[in-house]
Parts: sequence; C-alpha cells; structure tokens
Amino acid sequence: MSGRLVHIGSAVVDYVYRIDALPKPGTEKTASSFARVAGGGFNMMVAASRTGMKVVFGGQLGTGPNGDFLRDALAAEGITTLTQASTIMDSGNCVAMISGDAERTFVSWPGAESVLSLDMMAPVRVAPDDWVFASGYTLSYPGSRDALADWIEALPANIAFVFDPTPVIADIPRAVLDRVLARTTWLSCNRTEAVEIAGPGDVEAIAARLLSSHCPKAEGIIVRAGAKGCFVRLADGGTQTIPGFEVTAIDTNGAGDTHIGAFVSALSRGLRAFEAARYANAAAALSVTRLGGSSAPTDAEIKTFLGHIAGPSTGADGRTGRPMPDCLNT
Repeated sequence: MSGRLVHIGSAVVDYVYRIDALPKPGTEKTASSFARVAGGGFNMMVAASRTGMKVVFGGQLGTGPNGDFLRDALAAEGITTLTQASTIMDSGNCVAMISGDAERTFVSWPGAESVLSLDMMAPVRVAPDDWVFASGYTLSYPGSRDALADWIEALPANIAFVFDPTPVIADIPRAVLDRVLARTTWLSCNRTEAVEIAGPGDVEAIAARLLSSHCPKAEGIIVRAGAKGCFVRLADGGTQTIPGFEVTAIDTNGAGDTHIGAFVSALSRGLRAFEAARYANAAAALSVTRLGGSSAPTDAEIKTFLGHIAGPSTGADGRTGRPMPDCLNT
C-alpha cells in the first residue's frame, strides 16, 4: 500500500521560549533562547514527509506574516497546500515555553486555521490509497468542527482515516467527537484522552472499549504511553505493548506528532502495525533529542538508530540513558 497523507488540520506559528522553569504567578522570567517556527499540524506532516510519504495540506492558511511564514515552511518540506488562503485573517500562533526538564506549556491564539467550510475544502480531493488525518484541534474550533465532521463522514469507505483527539478533547462536543470516531480507521491518543473517550481502567480494557463501543470501523488503536512506548490493539484481537527507547531528552515539543506521522508513513509502506509502532517509537525518541517541534528524523536516521541499539531500553549511542519522559503523551 502507498498513497499520500492528506492532512486536514491546523498549522500555526510557534513562538518558542526556553526557560529554566515556569514563572510563578505575578513574576517574570528571562528566556535563554527564542525561536519562531512552524508548528501545530506542521510537525506531523514533516514526520510523515521525512519518512518517505507524499504529504498535502488541506487545512487553511491565513493572509499575513504568519500565513506567509507557514507557506514558506511547507514549501521547504515539499508539502503542497490545496486550499485557498483566507482573505480576512492571518494564521494563528502558539506560545510554547520549554522548561529545563524538557516539558512544555502552551498558550494558543487561533486564526485562519480555525475556520473551515465545505466550500473551502472543495479543492481537497482524495484518491485511492490516500490516508487522511485530522486532529482534535480543528474539531475543537466552533468555526470548523461541523464542516470537518461532515467532510470526514463523506469520505469513501476505502480511504483510511487517522484521528488524534489531542489534549483539547474536552472542548469537542461529544456528538461531533462520536461522529468522527465512528469513521476512524486508526486512533492514536494518549491515556488521558483514551480515558476521556472510553472511561477509566487498565490500558487493555480501555483499548478494547474504544474499538467495540466508539471506533467500530477501526483497524486498530494506539495508546501512547511516554517512557513505556505505546500499546497497540488491533480489531482482530491482537495486542502488544511496544517498548520505548531511553534517550536524553532536551525538547519534547512535537514528539506525539512525530510518533503519529512516522506510524502512518510506516503503515502506508506496508509495515505491520506492531512494527510500525516500534518505528514510530524510535522516531519520537530521536525527535526529543533535538530542539524544535518539527525535529522529526528521516527514514534513514530511524533505521540507523534501530540498527545500532542493543535492546528497547538502550540509547542511540549504545549506552543506557535516562528514561524518555512522557513525550509520547502528547
């Protein structure tokens, strides 16, 4: 199997500040570094593209400095934008504060990416073997959720649809969320998001309920679990915990996006789900050793990493590092 990744999501500009720790209320911190980078759905698209998948963007960009910045970033990665730019607003932005423990805190401001209509999406046409991806961020916006849910439901039955509910899952109306889950082919989420959908329990029970009660058309469920890697349950009943990799993390921003992009890319090339999940774990592990949310490795780098490790808990240099933080829990 092959085909494109058609990303129906939101790309934003990230303003990234590195600080030793978050400031207390009413106080101020001076950042040790600052960067303006493409973020949001851009990170997932980059991960899929760098691992060999052709990617096109079906969300909306704005008109203004943020939209121009994102257009240039997408073009530099060989990613084509299918829709017309908004003529009335710029793309949104996100302030990301990366603390000394490599964790991150976000404050977002939505822009053109938060408004979608079926007319805007008319240029987005899928072909046989394409993979479609959407995230909870786009479904959380009142100006895009209904049109996007309608568009997803109208996808041909033979098109694989991948969904990541994201940390804003509580902002998605349950009726809209249920419609999207019912059409999902592969669901990738962290444990918190899985519990929000299916209720508490151990990961095997939660994944089973996700398949039986919420994603009846899904081929599988991936529950990302930080240092433990991820848990995969398939519709045929097969289950496996795929261990993570110990690395020295310096920036966890975008690791979850990298995991999903690499997983979909691997599946599109014909890898089996468990093998694709291990490949995605390696991609995410490499990404957190680099600065920036769009720090996804290439296919060659992932294969080199996997070829040099002695086991699932050994670092890329052959020595045991400190455990990978919950970077896949995003």
